[in-house]
Amino acid sequence: MQPIIIPPHYNYIAVFLTLSCNLSCSYCINRFDEFRYARGHLTGGEWIRGLNRIISRDDLPVTLGGGEPSLHPDFSTIINGIRPELNIDLLTNLEFDIDRFMAEVPPQRIKREAPYASIRVSYHPEVMAIEPLVAKVRQLLRAGYSIGIWGVLHPSQEAEILRAREQCRREGIDFRTKEFLGECNGEMHGTIRYPGACDRRFARSVQCRTTELIVGPTGHVYRCHSDLYEGRQPIGHLLDPEFRIDDRFRPCDWFGHCNPCDVKVKTNRFQIEGHTSVEIREG
Repeated sequence: MQPIIIPPHYNYIAVFLTLSCNLSCSYCINRFDEFRYARGHLTGGEWIRGLNRIISRDDLPVTLGGGEPSLHPDFSTIINGIRPELNIDLLTNLEFDIDRFMAEVPPQRIKREAPYASIRVSYHPEVMAIEPLVAKVRQLLRAGYSIGIWGVLHPSQEAEILRAREQCRREGIDFRTKEFLGECNGEMHGTIRYPGACDRRFARSVQCRTTELIVGPTGHVYRCHSDLYEGRQPIGHLLDPEFRIDDRFRPCDWFGHCNPCDVKVKTNRFQIEGHTSVEIREG
């Protein structure tokens, strides 16, 4: 299979090992709209074969996420099977056996030079308690893992998120916050670059270009998070020998049903504010 070369302006490689999750947050960004994603997932061997095609840069890791990526039955095998030249980041809720994880995955495999931790743990006070989470993070830090906690500033949980942040900072744990994206009490939250993109009141045809490689659990590649979560037509497959990234504007008939992840104003991988995952122009 020919290599998959990441374009120079790409900011993110998002690999969704699974969209299953062992938590049930009411505000999950994956479920912003209808959540009709394609069922199934690649085996560990298939993931390794496909991901090892990627040619990236030291500052652009393969980010394993979900759902909860540790629910994939070959989770550790996939991490250890990705070739060493490819850096790995991990997005997780840490609701798994960390003793087994430490026995199977060495700290240096998920560690790189970056302005944030390579293992980024999501804290959701609606369904989690901070004390056991902090205990797990402390244990991983002592073992040499690059790990920090992130909390979403949902209006109903903002006070608890900020309290947990101060607790973690006192204990030397990196705790950062993220803007809440979505609807709460009839009001949309999030700094969206393109007005109306997430209102779900209409659908308009536009041209859209991404800065991300987005790979779903079945190995299909999508234009955006919205296409992945809504089960729309993919643009390729990780195991297609001829697949390559076609870095161009593509027609889209779903503007108005965008996922906030794609159109919000946020920081890029260098933590510089002002980045948006996609560029949209009139169709």
